[in-house]
Amino acid sequence: MSDIRDVAKLAGVSPSTVSRVLNGKIPVNPDTKEKVLAAIKELNYQPNAMAQVLKGGRINTIGLFLPNVRNLVFPAVIQGIEDTAKKHGYIVVVCNTDEDVEKEKFYIENLRRRLVDGFIFCTARAGTKHLLELQDEGFPHIYLIRKSEQLADAVILDNYAGACLATEYLVGQGHRRIALINGPRDVLLFQDRFAGYKDALAKAGIALDENLIIHDIHSWDDGYQAMVKLLALPEKPDAVFATSDPKAIGAIQAIVDAGLAVPQDISVMGFDDSDPARMTVPLLTTVAQPFYEMGAKACERLIKNIEGKRNMKPKIDVFPAELVIRKSVK
Repeated sequence: MSDIRDVAKLAGVSPSTVSRVLNGKIPVNPDTKEKVLAAIKELNYQPNAMAQVLKGGRINTIGLFLPNVRNLVFPAVIQGIEDTAKKHGYIVVVCNTDEDVEKEKFYIENLRRRLVDGFIFCTARAGTKHLLELQDEGFPHIYLIRKSEQLADAVILDNYAGACLATEYLVGQGHRRIALINGPRDVLLFQDRFAGYKDALAKAGIALDENLIIHDIHSWDDGYQAMVKLLALPEKPDAVFATSDPKAIGAIQAIVDAGLAVPQDISVMGFDDSDPARMTVPLLTTVAQPFYEMGAKACERLIKNIEGKRNMKPKIDVFPAELVIRKSVK
């Protein structure tokens, strides 16, 4: 296996010149640089990662934490992050936490021992002290999609405005008994979506009916069961706002299995505009999040933080929500 001295000998330069070419921090004569790069290619030289860390303090690796890798909002997020990371010479390690705090702690501890440069968290929940400790330590990290209780770097959607848009559209279509199938109450984005729903109803003069609200729903299966409960009410809802597309898709299936039709009998609104929203029958009306762009933005911000190229004062970038009207709401 070739080392830096072999590269230097083949290129006819000193090992320190090869090191300068690899680091890219000190200008090198273009002709000399070309000889060094040609030698590296010919010898298939791979720089030692630990040696690079000892010299430059970085291994150019980012840890990405996902709550559920099977959730179909994340492929676009991952692609945005990886495309941006590659552009800057970084690689991404994906960790699936399954919403398990102990599993997340295990990954954080192990990745930090391996000198990972920073973290992107899509997993924040209220009261997760181990994430707040990273803030106190000043370890580079950023929240994506979900935000922290404390002021910290984050890239999120305007979830409150998105829920207002969704609820106002249902009201505008003539619906008055609008049910809510919502996510975990200890996740701040679902608190924001609940607040948007409530305020939009209040603005329209519609009283809040607690019987129409179901919290702590996670997935397609949960969304199905939540809709079954709503259909068992003495007076059924005429519309349902599900705060994620999988919940909405589960609700549609429950309505169809009950012998009813969407949207003729009950309208259904989703949230996210994930790929399945474009394949449901009927096509799902939903609130869109620009997942690729949000992932790219979060990665760009984190790398600037790692490399000390930005003000360290925490900042929250908020992307606007957009209503996508299809066929599931009449």
